[in-house]
Amino acid sequence: MPVRRRRLRARHGTAGAGHARRAEGYCPGPVPNVVFVAPYLLEATLRFVEAAARLPGVRVALVGSEPDGAVPAGLAAGLVTYVRVDDCLDTGQLAAGISEASHRMGSVDRALSILEDLQVPLAEVRERLGISGMDAGEAANFRDKSRMKDVLRAAGVPCARHGLATNAEEAWAVAAQCGFPVVVKPPAGSGARGTFRAESAEQFGQWLAVSPPTSDDPALIEEFMVGDEFSFDSVLIAGEMVWHSINHYMPSPLTVLEHPWIQWCVVLPRDIGGPEFDPIRRAGVDALRVLGMHTGLSHMEWFRRADGSVAVSEVGARPPGAQFSTLMSFAHDVDMYEAWARLMVFDTFDPPERKWAVGAAYLRPQGRGRIRAVHGIDHLDPALHDLVVMARLPEAGQPTSSSYEGDGYVIVRHRETAVVEQALERLITTLRIELE
Repeated sequence: MPVRRRRLRARHGTAGAGHARRAEGYCPGPVPNVVFVAPYLLEATLRFVEAAARLPGVRVALVGSEPDGAVPAGLAAGLVTYVRVDDCLDTGQLAAGISEASHRMGSVDRALSILEDLQVPLAEVRERLGISGMDAGEAANFRDKSRMKDVLRAAGVPCARHGLATNAEEAWAVAAQCGFPVVVKPPAGSGARGTFRAESAEQFGQWLAVSPPTSDDPALIEEFMVGDEFSFDSVLIAGEMVWHSINHYMPSPLTVLEHPWIQWCVVLPRDIGGPEFDPIRRAGVDALRVLGMHTGLSHMEWFRRADGSVAVSEVGARPPGAQFSTLMSFAHDVDMYEAWARLMVFDTFDPPERKWAVGAAYLRPQGRGRIRAVHGIDHLDPALHDLVVMARLPEAGQPTSSSYEGDGYVIVRHRETAVVEQALERLITTLRIELE
């Protein structure tokens, strides 16, 4: 399938468009009514909503917090209705919004969202309204990271030693059990946000003096894992893993958070079928089953230690962020946004073949402010430009982002993984964002 290439000089790329594989005439069984909950229509969220709305025969209602009339015209034309609520995270308001959507459509067969924060409220509404899908207990296993690790360790799935602290005394006890360094994070965090490392008892004590945990604001404390960090994105149908993808972080997300100036990379190796990944395939499916994943796409972070053993870090019952769905689309020559929508609506998934090695370089400046320019583009080898399938470079005057994903990215692909890794190294060492 041809892929529209994007030179680095192009600022915009359209994920899931130039390489999309549309579902042609695919509509098994009765026409389903689907509610998609998306509080705000950010670019990444729109891709998933649009994917669901363009499934043949599917009727989609959108529940969100955008003002009436803010839904893009192209998307609005493909929706049955839009229902606005003030706070989608409030279970009562969310239930009222979905009930109103059901009234307008006649019924609701599926209720979906890609956002981590919405998984528990949405599951609670499913139970309240009798909509099929993950229940509240299962969603809490994925959302509450302390509860998650308790479930994993009880089932013998390898993961970090950990504990939940609601006061300073408990925090010291957990730290003593884990040993320094330790990682401190919110129990309901995602994407390494709000996470930091305490190297010593002195640093740990400094944190406790400034921001001690409380019963209303507990802290998850766990041992600091050493090794290479990867993600394991997989599809389960009726509890059976039918497909998976493995991505390698360079460096780890925590290192990226601790050093805001780092321009980091992620690599999707072309070949992930070797025995070196057997341990995570076994641990990954075991983890998902005990946490309660039946049918869906999940995003798992995991470590491989120097001795080859693995440990599960965190799991989300949702698609990955940071352009990973776009990367998987390019690696397999399919539209993963639409594949996810079809999976969640019809419980079906056609496992794609991994055809390419793909990688992304995430661009970040040294500091905060407004961007003046991007330097180094003209110093890149012309052959590297030919590897680029998508690029989004920041514009002059654009404020810097607070996200660890950075202010722009460049996606490259090639049949050989080593070529992709070399291209990414060249990108992050050559491109530089200058601030005003």
